Amino acid sequence: MAAYVTLIRYTQTGIQNIKESPSRLERARRIANSMGATIKDVYLTMGRYDMVALVEAPDDATVAKALLAIGSAGAITTETLRAFPESEYREIVTALP
Repeated sequence: MAAYVTLIRYTQTGIQNIKESPSRLERARRIANSMGATIKDVYLTMGRYDMVALVEAPDDATVAKALLAIGSAGAITTETLRAFPESEYREIVTALP
């Protein structure tokens, strides 16, 4: 499974209904699971982003579909980064000419 770091910001609607955030997270997990992705960990953060999620999915298209479906509810916006674990990072660097 590929790893992704998703940076999350609440929309105006999301922050106005902040107390619903835990139930929205559970719905997001169900949506992701139904599409073959897994939301592994979620962190409330301080600074530019409101939350960070660690997501696993078999490929980029799967994570894109899941996050578009979750974002379409209107409570969050996301920015997602493909993350390579140390073992893959080492393979990539070792393969450089």
